[in-house]
Amino acid sequence: MGRAEVGTPKYIANKMKAKGLQRLRWYCQVCEKQCRDENGFRCHTQSESHVRQMLIIGENPQRKIAEYSEQFKRDFVSLLKSSHGEKKINFNKFYQEYISDRNHIHMNATRWVSLSEFVKYLADQGICKVDIDPGKEGGYTIAYIDNSPESIRRRDLARKRERGDKDDVEREQKQLERQVKKAKMESEELKKLKMKEGESDENKSESEDAKYTKELQRDGTQPIKLALSFGKKQTAAATATPKRLKLK
Repeated sequence: MGRAEVGTPKYIANKMKAKGLQRLRWYCQVCEKQCRDENGFRCHTQSESHVRQMLIIGENPQRKIAEYSEQFKRDFVSLLKSSHGEKKINFNKFYQEYISDRNHIHMNATRWVSLSEFVKYLADQGICKVDIDPGKEGGYTIAYIDNSPESIRRRDLARKRERGDKDDVEREQKQLERQVKKAKMESEELKKLKMKEGESDENKSESEDAKYTKELQRDGTQPIKLALSFGKKQTAAATATPKRLKLK
């Protein structure tokens, strides 16, 4: 069966199918060709161009695998840095973003046989920070670690600023504690002073009461004398009755 002619519905359908992502197992990294099914992939592996490329790679396969691995890691980290920066993202979700490009390096051409092995490699090399994802998606979360001089300087400034803010908070806290302690001591001193003044007034009152009580006490051998004064006596002229007048 020959190829469909350009512009025919069959040709357009084949182009539309080729635009979407196909199965990874039917992709040839050596020839960078995606096959749509198992039969197409088998036919491709038997083609002259594929056999010729495999003979070239067979001379030093480790070098080619190392090149693919390095390019895969470089493209993966570059996309992570440019699209998400140092923010956390689910690893499986980001990998779907990475493979959305049909021309990306596929993992089956690298030295990593699984995503778990690759994510552990990123964590061991200090390229990404890897944690267990507590969300519904599960798996791992990754965050790019920017080790550029500018980023290191920015993080140092942020740490110094945070340390300065912490020192200011501690200084204010200590000052507040000193003020509270001083106010408490002044309150206790004022309370003691009031207590002393109260005791002094009470002692003074008791001494006055004792003085008055002593003045009222009498000796048992002496009679009680009372001095009563009713004022001056009236004169006889003033008290005499008036005389009657005789009328002539």
